[in-house]
Amino acid sequence: MARIIKFICLGFFLSSTLWSQDLQYYLPQEIEYDPKIPTPSSVIGHSVGEWHLSHHKLVGYMEAVAASSNRVTMETYAHTYEGRPLMLLTFTSPENHENLELIRKQHLQLSEPSESARLEVANMPVVVWMGYSVHGNEASGTNASLLAAYYLAAAQGPEIEELLDKAIILIDPSINPDGMNRFASWVNSHRSKNLDENPNSLEHNESWPKGRTNHYWFDLNRDWLPLQHPESKGRIKKFHYWKPNVLTDHHEMGAHRTFFFQPGVPSRNHPLTPENTYKLTASIAAYHAEALDEIGSLYYSQESYDDFYYGKGSTYPDINGSIGVLFEQASARGHLQDTDNGALSFPFAIKNQFTTSLSTLQAAKALRTELLEHQRNFYSSAIKESQNDQLRAYIFQSRDHGRVYHFLDMIKRHQIDVYHISQDLNVGGTDFSTRDSYIIPLRQNQYRLIKALFEQRTDFQDSLFYDVSAWTLPLAYNLDFKALDRRNFQVSLLGEYIEDLSFPKGQVIGGKSLYAYVFECREYYSYRAINHLLNQQLRVKVATENMIMQSGVIMPPGSVIIPVAHQELDPEEIYQLMQFIAENDGLAVRSLSTGFSTRGKSWGSPSIKPLTQPKVVVLSDDGISGNEVGEVWHLLDQRFDVKMTMVSQRKFTGLDLTKFNTLIMVSGKYRFLSNTAKDKIKQWIENGGQVICWKTGAKWLTDAKISSLQFKKNETDTISQLPYGERNKYTGAQKIRGAIFKVKLDLTHPLAYGMEHSTMPIFRNSELFMQRSKNPFTNPIMYTSNPLMSGYIHANKLEELTNTPAAGISHLGKGRIVAFTDNPNFRAFWYGTNKLFLNALFFGPTIEAKALK
Repeated sequence: MARIIKFICLGFFLSSTLWSQDLQYYLPQEIEYDPKIPTPSSVIGHSVGEWHLSHHKLVGYMEAVAASSNRVTMETYAHTYEGRPLMLLTFTSPENHENLELIRKQHLQLSEPSESARLEVANMPVVVWMGYSVHGNEASGTNASLLAAYYLAAAQGPEIEELLDKAIILIDPSINPDGMNRFASWVNSHRSKNLDENPNSLEHNESWPKGRTNHYWFDLNRDWLPLQHPESKGRIKKFHYWKPNVLTDHHEMGAHRTFFFQPGVPSRNHPLTPENTYKLTASIAAYHAEALDEIGSLYYSQESYDDFYYGKGSTYPDINGSIGVLFEQASARGHLQDTDNGALSFPFAIKNQFTTSLSTLQAAKALRTELLEHQRNFYSSAIKESQNDQLRAYIFQSRDHGRVYHFLDMIKRHQIDVYHISQDLNVGGTDFSTRDSYIIPLRQNQYRLIKALFEQRTDFQDSLFYDVSAWTLPLAYNLDFKALDRRNFQVSLLGEYIEDLSFPKGQVIGGKSLYAYVFECREYYSYRAINHLLNQQLRVKVATENMIMQSGVIMPPGSVIIPVAHQELDPEEIYQLMQFIAENDGLAVRSLSTGFSTRGKSWGSPSIKPLTQPKVVVLSDDGISGNEVGEVWHLLDQRFDVKMTMVSQRKFTGLDLTKFNTLIMVSGKYRFLSNTAKDKIKQWIENGGQVICWKTGAKWLTDAKISSLQFKKNETDTISQLPYGERNKYTGAQKIRGAIFKVKLDLTHPLAYGMEHSTMPIFRNSELFMQRSKNPFTNPIMYTSNPLMSGYIHANKLEELTNTPAAGISHLGKGRIVAFTDNPNFRAFWYGTNKLFLNALFFGPTIEAKALK
């Protein structure tokens, strides 16, 4: 026991000589290492764990290892928004490298039921993918990848030779380079020579928005399914290029915990994942336990974390024939920090991550044939299950070709086969046309993943969720979709296979006009076109009622009109702009030859309102959701080319607010806004400004007595007594962690312009409920009487939510507040509700004040 205590003191509690120990502290010492392979310190200039690794040093070391060993090759599979490379290193024996492409193609045959039965898995290598630090401020993973690379390149002896002969090892050393570098800069710039273990130190409390996220402040560990970012798109392409048998996902958690490895909570496994996945996860876990026991590290399993949401790095592999393994290491969030378990050092955190990297490889080698058989059986059983499924296909459509394009792009990246439909079809009262509809048959290799993307699940074994309980992707894109069963599906419905995608291009219908042009705002990128036209100093207007063209075509409310006369540009330049937006934004732009109409309002009607260029400022800083600010930033910057200013609450009082016409307030406490700032916001709105807000951002405006909208108070629980041991389960079950609900729209209201139907899905992950306004015109979006579409909500909360507003408008002087109860831009893949936000941004100023009083 004394020896164990002494070892823990040298490992968990920082020794002053630790930094000089370098590799001896981390690596197995019973083997020799090739001196021709550069050590980490010889390239990065310091011992592993002495400083937090910057990304350029990580790249430099991996390049040095790849150049010095015939066991490894290195490639770049993507670049971040900031231009940093995402690397993948492939380690295996020199002999395997010579036949790598043949090995890869044979390995992929395991996922092809028509070919897999003839394969002899006894002679096939296992493929292991080790992914480090998707959260940039969980840095022990990335820093441990240095050690993994050095060990695999330099270790000598029969054990490593056998491993490299029987395995293809893929190392993704930094899944989030931008966040990693942001965090490393923070902790290194606040590191003292005499390490400060005080948790209150600046070193351990990085500034907002912190280094967890990517450039636009997205959590990349929620993006494995939605695939909205270049890091994820590149990684998923490589994942399917190899289809690994095991994928590790190295994270960190709170400083006062120990070390977690999967399996997670058994009752929170997703039912679409085969039981054998969890059995193999448990078998692998035994190797982690043994390895951590050997170095005296505390750990736990089957608690806290789950395997439900398939958009995470440790769960996506489970629905793709692989075994995903989550590791969570207590975080020093710097170099040394006092915790409930003593002083936690960064090197100790790195050592645990490296130790479980090696135990993963041990397990994969020992369980090689079982893992390969699992992959083969996963796909062959998927085909059998699809044959027994009453459902045969999913069909979907939308007249918004931009949203459909992005949905198809996501689907194809997941290796899912999709087709045009071959004939018009009516399913459950919904007409699907060959022009706008697509079909995904269930009888294909990705049967389980397709079910995971399309299913609307409302029954659950457990009421607690680590992340969202629903993510039905066609609902997120607001597509019409139906399931086809045995009765209404036939193979002949499969039309042309979708091979390559190209963004849909529109056209100018009617040629050059000397009077005006008009287009609907139905298309997703209509708003980019509007913004582009306003940037060109054109006068742009919007119809607030139905307009009828001479041809009889009805242009609905929200249609955008560009007069030709009295513009800064001449008719030819305007025509060229119309051609540009038609092609670039996928619009059908129609020419008008006259303003007169015999069938309704003329095109000079006072019901047609002018549009103004959005000049956007977003309140940011501590206490405000960085994810939600990032979602607005990404949406406006990447998709719609709308400039915006992010300003700190602390700087807001000195801001010249007259330079802006739109203030965005996402979820947050806004505790740094003074009374002077509140008065400033109120006066600015009275002078004609518009605030777009949601969730607690909207509630703050009510509490500050700026907004007249009201919210329900949380009802007091009437239960008198419950077992103390059930407290977490009880309180957790009351939370809405993420579910999908149906709302009804007033299609005549500017917030609903361009919508195809009077109902739509909306995502909710809060328990904030708005009260219905006394004014009948100020709640244009309402939850229905039976709102739950997919996901979990407690029965009491569902009753509270039913028939409440999802949006409200509050008038103040010449301006207004547009408030949503939910985040319309959630994780960048809620393309459907993006349009509500964009309507508020571009058309909100046209809401008449007299309707708000």
